[in-house]
Order: sequence, then structure tokens, then C-alpha cells
Amino acid sequence: MADPQPFEAALAELESRVTRLERGDLDLEEALRLFEEGVALVRECHEKLDAAESRIVALTAGSGSPGSDGSVQETEIHKNGSGF
Repeated sequence: MADPQPFEAALAELESRVTRLERGDLDLEEALRLFEEGVALVRECHEKLDAAESRIVALTAGSGSPGSDGSVQETEIHKNGSGF
């Protein structure tokens, strides 16, 4: 989990851990380990979704419509969420 991975891969890993936890046949230590990994995966997925949302907002920001030639301008998103 240390290496960045695509959103879909992180979500699949999270679903796998949830399935194993829901079976209820794990000892406490294994369940806690899977839960901790799941929490990390949830955070990773949220970060990826937030980044995607920021990109969408940046692409659709401005006058509310594309340029006169039909193009859109991408704006760099800073950590505080603004394009400035």
C-alpha cells in the first residue's frame, strides 16, 4: 500500500478487506490489522476523489462556459483548493 495506485485498485483492495472482516472468522489481531489497512485505503480513496473533483472544478471554473473556440483552460490547483 505504500506505492501510489489507481483509485480503482485502492477501492478493490478496500472491498477485499471489508469482505474478509464481514465474514467474522478472523482473530482479533488480524481483524485490527485489516481494519487499519482499510482506514488507510479509505483515506487514499478520498484523497484521489478530492483531487479529481478539484480538477473538474478547475476545468469548469471561470465564465461557466468554454472559450469561444470551444476549448477549456486547466488551472493548477493549490493545496488550499484555490487556483491562485
